[in-house]
Amino acid sequence: MRQDRGTLVVAFDHPLVLGPIPGTLDPAGQIQRFVTGEADAILLNLGAFRHFASVVLKGGPPGLIARLDWTTAFADSAKTQPNGFQSCLVAHPEDALQAGADAVITFLVIGSGDAEFERKEIERVGSVARECERLGVPLIVESLARGAQVSNPRAPEWLKLHTRIAAELGADVIKTENAENPEVLRSVVSACPVPILVLGGSRTGSDEDILNTVRGIVHASAAGVFFGRNIFQSENMSELLQRVRSVLASRERTQG
Repeated sequence: MRQDRGTLVVAFDHPLVLGPIPGTLDPAGQIQRFVTGEADAILLNLGAFRHFASVVLKGGPPGLIARLDWTTAFADSAKTQPNGFQSCLVAHPEDALQAGADAVITFLVIGSGDAEFERKEIERVGSVARECERLGVPLIVESLARGAQVSNPRAPEWLKLHTRIAAELGADVIKTENAENPEVLRSVVSACPVPILVLGGSRTGSDEDILNTVRGIVHASAAGVFFGRNIFQSENMSELLQRVRSVLASRERTQG
């Protein structure tokens, strides 16, 4: 986590769940651009670590975060098919550590209405947390509300519930969705005892819209952003990275 400003992490693990979406077809080139754009860390699937090895580094390299799991939670069929919610580990913290990761991340999905699925989610995240503690590897939990019970995944009651569950299971940092406005997000941040990084989700607006979102996140005192498509689907990615870093720098000035 950055101390001088808010943290900027670029998520680039989407192909494991979503396939080769726009912005992911040149992984080595994109990772080089993230590094050149001075992202604080990059989230990759372990199979993509090979592309980072060929990146030309100037100055200190960004942190590497390894995705440990796969989920069906983003599929439309998850809500409609029996046993539609499924997840599994594809690697363990020790594998990530051996590959050179600085931290690991795992999903925590609640709201599915499937008690057995959610029991397994809790058990899996708890097990990963205990292994991270033994190895000294920082754990990020991506906590989300998904399922038939969830009419609004950004509602404060859902955000406060799953972020606190993640913290109690042992998360060092939490990645989660933005609230509907900065004041609600501030209440979520205040209710969680570990830092929250806010994810961007699908790219639905302009670069200026994204910067306004970051300003709201800074205003809410979140620890930073964990953006994927909002970064790598931008036509001016290098410029956007620079502008996002500039907005995040205002967090320290505001809090100081």
